[in-house]
Amino acid sequence: MDLPVIAVDLVAMLIIAYALYYPRHRRKDLVVAFLVVNVGVLGVSTVLAQSTVGAGLGLGLFGVLSIIRLRSEEISHSEIAYYFASLAIGLIAGLSTTITATMLIMTTLIVIALAVCDHPKICARSRRVTVRLDHAVGTDSEATIACERILGIAPEHVTILDIDTVNDTAHVVARYRPQVTSPVTIGGES
Repeated sequence: MDLPVIAVDLVAMLIIAYALYYPRHRRKDLVVAFLVVNVGVLGVSTVLAQSTVGAGLGLGLFGVLSIIRLRSEEISHSEIAYYFASLAIGLIAGLSTTITATMLIMTTLIVIALAVCDHPKICARSRRVTVRLDHAVGTDSEATIACERILGIAPEHVTILDIDTVNDTAHVVARYRPQVTSPVTIGGES
């Protein structure tokens, strides 16, 4: 393994973790996870690429470990994308013996994809909340009205997950965009 390959991997991951993910999502625990997963995959894929043990076996073990970790706490789909990017960049670097155009292009493409696809101005932030309504509703419009009453804002989309007519409740998922509040002014200054 070439030290410049490791440097490319680490620079890409520092950009992903500290320039993209943390400023947008503010979860320090996942920054650590992304970096450690990347370095771990980089190390294992480097060793597997140079050994007689099948790379498929090693990568399969990492896949199982990743699935277990991802299932142990609820994280968003965008955070799963960051995990996948960490794994992919580690694999690309670990299986590369020197810096190649393909390695640089694929690593850069992953970083750019995260930067663009998770940008708040391109994909406006929305929230998802699961609500247990205190009365059974049968239509999306009824669920929308009930969620608006609870949330104080009209949801953009409501999905009824289940209706319990015995207990007169409904379980729904509502997606909405939080209202942007204007800054508070004190003494005429903002």
